[in-house]
Amino acid sequence: MAERPGEFELIERYFRPLASDPGAFGLTDDVAVYVPPPGEDLVLKADQIVAGVHFFAGDPPSAIASKGLRVNLSDLASKGATPVGYLLSMALPDDWNEDWLRDFSAGLAADQALFGVSLFGGDTTRAAGGLTVSIAAFGRVPAGSVIRRAGAAPGDVVFVSGTIGDSALGLRIRLGTLDSMPAGKAADHLLDRYLLPQPRLALAPVLLRFATSSLDVSDGLVGDFAHICRASGVGGEIDADAVPLSAGARALVDSDKSALASVLAGGDDYEILSTVPEADAERFAAEAAEAGVPVTRIGRVVEGKAPPVVLGVNGQPLSLDAASHVHF
Repeated sequence: MAERPGEFELIERYFRPLASDPGAFGLTDDVAVYVPPPGEDLVLKADQIVAGVHFFAGDPPSAIASKGLRVNLSDLASKGATPVGYLLSMALPDDWNEDWLRDFSAGLAADQALFGVSLFGGDTTRAAGGLTVSIAAFGRVPAGSVIRRAGAAPGDVVFVSGTIGDSALGLRIRLGTLDSMPAGKAADHLLDRYLLPQPRLALAPVLLRFATSSLDVSDGLVGDFAHICRASGVGGEIDADAVPLSAGARALVDSDKSALASVLAGGDDYEILSTVPEADAERFAAEAAEAGVPVTRIGRVVEGKAPPVVLGVNGQPLSLDAASHVHF
């Protein structure tokens, strides 16, 4: 067996080509430098993904790389930020090889070109257990304009982008925990949504113009709306029938009683949940559609500080065992 390259060889071979911004110094220094343009703030975000928790150890290396980067870019999008770059830290298991790392770095290179970001630095080490990928991403927004969780007000309309529940159902397909297992294009779509999030960066400038609060749906639709309500000191309602579903998710919800709970609380959708004043709701939806990101009105913000309520048939509250997925 050929001897595996050391840390500095790995950096030179696989990561230095990703450090295209001058502030990264070609990964030849201990730090990097980025100065935001005048009148803009820096927005920072860090997320890690872990084998056996956020992805399967046997998933394609390029997809693992993409997921690690995209979950961070999704958070930046929800804050109205334009992404700039990221730091990458990896703990590699004992069985890694160069083919794996080559495919991993190729996944990062493809997403860098797609989303317009650059690697600025990071670290590599050996893992005591499974693979861990930690990324700290950063972006920029006009000064003072970052969209926080706090800011929702009674009377605001609740919107969500794309479709909800696909990732959680894709995971359940892989785990084999559904009563009826979809096949063909429907299954492929759900599996792909689990493996490859789609950060809604095109929605960011629209959010800046209209949103009073926003976050990405990573812990689950109901749980993440609860984060907004708690931070804003308000209550809220979600109409379960209004939650947008893909064709595959709709078929599963209709055939498996447990699927609806996965849709509402499963997590890992990486869609954008936002609140918008009623007076701006139509313009927000129209401009989001023009940006290529469909949004759906799913509820409203109300007075009070209680957790949000999910309304089902005839407006009756639904009872969920859990409001969100627990990653810890």
